[in-house]
Amino acid sequence: MPACYLPHPAATACPLPLYGSRVPAGFPSPADDYLEGQLDLNRYLIDDSAACFMVRVSGDSMQGAGILDGDLLVINRSLAARHGHIVLAVVEGDFTVKRLHQQGGRTALLPDNPAYPPIDIGPGQELHIWGVVSACVRRLLP
Repeated sequence: MPACYLPHPAATACPLPLYGSRVPAGFPSPADDYLEGQLDLNRYLIDDSAACFMVRVSGDSMQGAGILDGDLLVINRSLAARHGHIVLAVVEGDFTVKRLHQQGGRTALLPDNPAYPPIDIGPGQELHIWGVVSACVRRLLP
């Protein structure tokens, strides 16, 4: 699986203006003219640049989690994967992005799309967690 690597930590930051008022996604309301500060997307999305990398999603098995085909995911290798986390995993040599399920002695990787079955991890089956998905990035325009 090819990875899209993050810029070097010494790369030039590109802080953007961040306005303090929230913008409703329902009915329109008057906007404030209050500028909260600046937001550098690298710092916002990446907690530990040495432990993070990005991958591009292929498929729709995680659409219920808001992860769509073509999205970029930030994978954080420094986070311990826990029950309920969305993870980048390798099962029997194949990469997949799924929700980690660990309860009652059962380990499974669950899709967030009812069209796909869970991946139950049986005894002796090879499972490696490469990292926890910490962010999802999507462009709305080409």
